[in-house]
Amino acid sequence: MTLIQNKIMPMSGFPEWLPAERAVEQHVLDVIRRTFELHGFANIETRAVEPVERLLGKGGDADKEIYAVSRLAAEPEGRDAKEPDLGLHFDLTVPFARYVLENAGKLTFPFRRYQIQKVWRGERPQDGRFREFIQADIDVVDAGELPFHYEVEVPLVIADVFRRLPIGEFRIQVNNRKIPEGFYLGLGLAPEQVVPVLRIVDKLDKVGAEVVATMLTEAGLTAEQAAQCLALAEIDATDSSFADRVRALGVEHPTLTEGLEELSAVMDAAAEHAPGLLVADLKVARGLDYYTGTVYETQLVGHESYGSICSGGRYDALASDGRTTYPGVGISIGVSRLLAKLMPSLDATRATPSVVLVALANDEQRPAAMRIAAALRERGIACEVAPSAAKFGKQIRFADRRGIPFVWFPGDDGATGSVKDIRSGEQVEADPTQWMPPADDLTVGIRPR
Repeated sequence: MTLIQNKIMPMSGFPEWLPAERAVEQHVLDVIRRTFELHGFANIETRAVEPVERLLGKGGDADKEIYAVSRLAAEPEGRDAKEPDLGLHFDLTVPFARYVLENAGKLTFPFRRYQIQKVWRGERPQDGRFREFIQADIDVVDAGELPFHYEVEVPLVIADVFRRLPIGEFRIQVNNRKIPEGFYLGLGLAPEQVVPVLRIVDKLDKVGAEVVATMLTEAGLTAEQAAQCLALAEIDATDSSFADRVRALGVEHPTLTEGLEELSAVMDAAAEHAPGLLVADLKVARGLDYYTGTVYETQLVGHESYGSICSGGRYDALASDGRTTYPGVGISIGVSRLLAKLMPSLDATRATPSVVLVALANDEQRPAAMRIAAALRERGIACEVAPSAAKFGKQIRFADRRGIPFVWFPGDDGATGSVKDIRSGEQVEADPTQWMPPADDLTVGIRPR
């Protein structure tokens, strides 16, 4: 039976990589995973679906993004009324919150978790934005209270990841939600005006100060209040000096004071461990529905218009069972988004994991060739046997097209032989129970194009 006969059309927003590109993706994912584990984060994986009601609980425009899940053959009249409507998760925070509640009695707090999975969003695809993509999250969650120092640790982990990847210079922008909230309240805004004003100021990079000022006055602010909001958003610094610049604006409020002290502590601690890594940028405002303290965004220097490739923040109520509240702080790398920017400038060192092609002089040699391949694999050397017997020159060309660096020629005894590096032409006698390739050839790596 032929599974597909018609012409295939690509689906926008659902990336599929060729083998060499997939090797680059795998390398990046391996680096992320290893680095998260170096910092003591334990891996979990959650199911792909959640009840739609729970997904909608996040707020915002989530209802427009959710992909509903149902069986094609399901009959509406036969559906169990107790069975919830299901949707694919559009981030990893909502399923993680549910996971914490379900397993709280089995987890040790503070719980350090990392999660690398696909998520789905039904939004319009564009540069760096997909409908199906990979996220890599870390979070530290505690029961009742979460110590402040984790807000410093989380961006340092991300910096460690990015330093191990060929992504160039990057900048982690940090703010504290209490600063704009307290500032706006100190200006005389009503509490219900805070989030709408934050949403307007968040458009600053896209539409400019003049348009934002107009939008603020249309939202009910005076010209002086609008000017003060813009003045706050223009402040940035690589140290805690930002606090003096905020105080110089002459606005006072207890929430503002608390936010300035917390962000100053983050900046001072980061300066000790990674000078210049963090930039206090007071226009950063994200996760308006649930972040309560420090917030992060990460940009590639020279590609600021691309937007954030990594973001997160502090939330004082990730989940609650009515008795215990679970605060946390986390950050998420948009892996697919990052790869979309990096892929044109990176290559895999080869498109196949195979280090060795075991050649065949004739079909009768296949059993012996398979034994050689098994001996190599036993020692962690990826290899494959030639698909068919042919002239050795043809088999060498096949290995070259596949990117396989070594060709093994079995000896007369069927157990040993010689191995040729087809890049240099060097050929040596070898025993599959002893021979090792150079360390750089053992695994697929990445390199600049």
